[in-house]
Amino acid sequence: MNLPNLQDVPAARHDAATIGLVGLAHGTSHFHHMLLPPLFPVFIRDFGLSYAELGLLVSVFFVISGIGQALAGFVVDRIGARPVLFGAMACFVVSAIAAASAQSYTGLMLASALAGLGNAPFHPADFTILNKRVSPARLGHAFSVHGISGNLGWAAAPVVLIGLSQATGSWRLAYLCVAGLGLAVLAVLVLNKQALDDHHQPAARHLDLPQGEHALAFMKLPSVWLCFSFFFWSTSALCAIQSFASPALSHLYGLPMSATAFVVTGFMLCGAAGMVVGGFLVARVARIERTIAAAMSLAAALLLLTASGLLPGYFAAVTAALAGFGTGLAGPSRDMLIKRAAPPGATGRVYGLVYSGLDLGFACAAPVFGALMDHGMPSGVFYGSALALGIGVLSAGLVSRKLNVAYVAP
Repeated sequence: MNLPNLQDVPAARHDAATIGLVGLAHGTSHFHHMLLPPLFPVFIRDFGLSYAELGLLVSVFFVISGIGQALAGFVVDRIGARPVLFGAMACFVVSAIAAASAQSYTGLMLASALAGLGNAPFHPADFTILNKRVSPARLGHAFSVHGISGNLGWAAAPVVLIGLSQATGSWRLAYLCVAGLGLAVLAVLVLNKQALDDHHQPAARHLDLPQGEHALAFMKLPSVWLCFSFFFWSTSALCAIQSFASPALSHLYGLPMSATAFVVTGFMLCGAAGMVVGGFLVARVARIERTIAAAMSLAAALLLLTASGLLPGYFAAVTAALAGFGTGLAGPSRDMLIKRAAPPGATGRVYGLVYSGLDLGFACAAPVFGALMDHGMPSGVFYGSALALGIGVLSAGLVSRKLNVAYVAP
């Protein structure tokens, strides 16, 4: 009879606490990615905005988040991840209050900017805490939970914001409720701050840089920039789905917005399911770039099928939502690929720079896909996102080639 290792029980509990708290914070950050898009139809009605103007709101969020994320990595490496994480959560609370107070497009822009500032530190802070506190054997599952929580945050935003606005009869009251939710999450993190202490012995080894290198030396690594490219293209596709899949499906197939509004939620829930499977695969598959390629190619194929206009209406909405499974399946392998590219002591900086590619992808894609909608090209939302996923697959393959020789397995 095999008895459990008693020494591993407290370690497992500590790992679970850290993973759960980081997941809660990450889900909250992704919820605030969608602070404004679910209520875009309301803003068109109340403020007379175009889709291109709405896309610019998304761009402002991600430009600020992208620049801030690259810089936040240095702050995290210097002062630690925990205080930065707390400050980011406070920014989200203020952004929701700003949204509730908006009287014009300028007010919405302020809310978007504050949310972007809050989002900036999350990936360098989250992954620094996970890499330093979680045991190597559970790190793949930690990445999976981290990704799932993000998708659940995305999925929850349309349901919560639309539901609250309908229940209260006011989108302003809905945003005040969101501010209260942000305060509650911040309180939970502060009360359990010991589980987020990143001044801890690193849990895994990484690809080394020569000793004595400058703090910016990691930027010379081609693998880091290829990871950046991967994030740029894959999140350009995600931006198209998040911001414009609902109106695009409505135009293409004549479906009511009341039905298509929840396609994004379905996409994110399918993505969460994919990440559960991906968390097990990442620990068992040696060539993780193959997992990324197969999963993202599946997602691209489903999006192309949706773009064709040949499917029955509601079946097309389901097909678009199912594409989320493919992107989710690739998530844990993607995060492990970045871990392999991070030199020791530069975790925050690498994740900050690489994940700023995510923000840049959103910032660039939003006005482009918004313009496609304004020019009566809804199928372009799905064709363009499929193309972007294909380019992302190529970038991931090149990253893996650069790392195959140098990587030392944890």
